[in-house]
Amino acid sequence: MQQVLVLNASYEPLNVCSLRRAYVLVFKGKAEVIEELEQPLRSASDTYPRPHVIRLVTYIRVPRAIQRKISRRALFARDGWRCVYCGDRYGRLTLDHVVPRSRGGDSVWENVVTSCAPCNLRKGNRLLEEIHMSLAFPPRPPTPVLFIKLAAPTIPTRWQPYLGHFGSATAAA
Repeated sequence: MQQVLVLNASYEPLNVCSLRRAYVLVFKGKAEVIEELEQPLRSASDTYPRPHVIRLVTYIRVPRAIQRKISRRALFARDGWRCVYCGDRYGRLTLDHVVPRSRGGDSVWENVVTSCAPCNLRKGNRLLEEIHMSLAFPPRPPTPVLFIKLAAPTIPTRWQPYLGHFGSATAAA
């Protein structure tokens, strides 16, 4: 299934949709084609451009206060699929709370990191200072681009100009 990048009226990336959904938005006048693929879509009587990137005509306000829930896949992608303590990317990855839940730590993006099993076992329910461990980078909420990259694991090169200045997919990069 071909995917189409959807941009807000301000050219901010919003999400990825199917080719069919993109056509509906364009034909209803709710979006315009910014980038198209070489092969057009042909019907019995007409030829239409095959959208690759579309931009909404009206600006959609995206509430930034509402954060997406933490998922393993999104967390691992945010941290570059590597342990934030030792940098290992080949071991079994787990979730770890920087401030343990037993000590009042919440399950929020700023407190949950990717950890390999040995580092997670070593840390246990202790604070980093107590066992002289440190994070490779501070955990933070992921950029909206991360979720686009999760929806479309292989990002077409023609999408890069629209995704580049809105943050990278990982905090480690």
